[in-house]
Amino acid sequence: MLRPLQVYLEEAELKRLTQWARERNWTKSQAIRAAVRALTRRSGEDPLLELSGDIEGLPVDLSKNFHRYLDETFVAEPPAPYRARPRRSRTTVRR
Repeated sequence: MLRPLQVYLEEAELKRLTQWARERNWTKSQAIRAAVRALTRRSGEDPLLELSGDIEGLPVDLSKNFHRYLDETFVAEPPAPYRARPRRSRTTVRR
């Protein structure tokens, strides 16, 4: 069950919160709930951080040069050339 909470914010904080929530199509309440969950999460509760170190053989500087390694390993293929099909001539149908 959700319980109400009253919070007093400075004008500048309220503007930043409003803009941040608007950019994500969230309500201010949703943004505040997400911030509370992020601030109160225990360190072992983040599943992505728990995966840290599970993959062996990665470069030591992967986090620093992530985009460089991504560009080296992922090469997008150019799209197939588009060829327009010749139109079929319409034949008149007699009824």
